[in-house]
Order: sequence, then structure tokens, then C-alpha cells
Amino acid sequence: MIEAHELTKRFRDRRRGEVEALSGVSFRCRPGAVFGLLGPNGAGKTTALRILATALRPTSGRATVAGADIVRDGATVRARIGFLSASTGLYPRLTPREILRTFGALYGMEGARLDERLAEVARLFALGEFLDRPCDKLSTGMKQRVGVARTVLHDPPVLILDEPTAGLDVLSSRTIVDFVRSEREQGKPILFSTHIMSEVERLCDDLGVLHRGRLVFSGTLAEFPRPAGEGLEDAFLRFLTEEEADSRRGQRPS
Repeated sequence: MIEAHELTKRFRDRRRGEVEALSGVSFRCRPGAVFGLLGPNGAGKTTALRILATALRPTSGRATVAGADIVRDGATVRARIGFLSASTGLYPRLTPREILRTFGALYGMEGARLDERLAEVARLFALGEFLDRPCDKLSTGMKQRVGVARTVLHDPPVLILDEPTAGLDVLSSRTIVDFVRSEREQGKPILFSTHIMSEVERLCDDLGVLHRGRLVFSGTLAEFPRPAGEGLEDAFLRFLTEEEADSRRGQRPS
């Protein structure tokens, strides 16, 4: 599973001085469950995911991923996760096949094992006719499918996905959502960041809501506060509006 305990991250900004992007964030992503990490832009979601994927070091706090400490055992964590960043790019002159074979080699895959897994992810994400086309000739949706295929090529036991369906058409989004659902059914813990509330309702078992670097809600989807009959998107917007109002009141001098 993924367990975060009091994660805090501070940055030094030239104009604003010290900025606290995360403040004492704690949550747990269970095996066989999708944990939706939600919040407005700038809330700290990507910072939290990058810390858990060992791309950033926390200022304080600790976390474990599949039993490995993110600071002491970073190499072990990276071997056990599939991390899709919102800013992950592809090498434009390489084909999807070349990219997948390169990353497979980096994960220690070779021979028949690599060939079989490459064929499997190509089938899962419908890459067949695009495998040998340069990535700069692919559509946005197809590039995202290749990015997810690269992320899961080594069949990692833990997935950390930052807005995997952002900007995709309905068919591409459905392919990725169906894949996430199938990985959950295999018992994997999946940390999933998205702004699309319909995906949250279809996929997420548990939720964490970040606002200004603080975790302001953590619980099951059923426990998220909303009146009977209110849609999740409306409830989420109302919740954030109330949190913002509370934050502004707290900033006023006494």
C-alpha cells in the first residue's frame, strides 16, 4: 500500500519567500483500492505525487510505498511503482515501439518477456497500428496512451497516476479508465489525481481533498459531505468554496 505520514514540503520563492506547498499531509491508499487525490490547481496534488514517486524529497514527514521508505529506499520504490506525471513527455522522433523497448530494458526486461509484455500493453491500449509511427505524428490521445503503456510496462504493484485522462477524447479516456479498473481488481493500490468528477464516481473508493497544501478531507467516497440528490461536482465545488472562505477568515488579523 501507500502510506503518507505528516508530509510537508517547503520551497524558496524569490518573490514570496518560503512557500509551504504541503503541510502535514497524511493518508493511506489501500491494496485493491483507488484513492482519488483531488483539489484545485495549486493545491499541492502534483507535489504530493512527486514526493511519493521519489522525484522530490519531503522537507519533513515520511512515507512508504509497497513497504519501502521513499527517502531511504528510493531505488526500491521506483522499481515498484508506475508513475505517470502530468508533465511526462515522449521522445518525438522515436516510435512507441522504440520507447517501450527502451524503457523495458531500463526495467531489466529482455527477450521473450519484453516481447510478450510489449504486445500485451499494445493490445490493452489499442496501439497496434501506431507502434511504428514517430510520436510527433500521434494525436494527443494516442500519446497519452503510449505514456500510460510506458508507465505500466513492467507490471508494477503500485500505480501513481497524475491526471491520466487530461485532454483526452471519450474513447481514449474510456480505455484508460477501464485499465485502472482492471488493475484495481488485481489488488493493486492506485493513487489517482483528476479534475473529472465522473471519473471519481466511477473509479474511486477513497478520497483525499487538498486545499492550499492541507488535507481538508480524507475518507471514503460515500463519506464525502453532500446532501441527498446533490451531484458530486456540485458538492465538491461547495466544499472548496467553504474551505476557501474559512482560509480567508483565518488570514484576517485579529
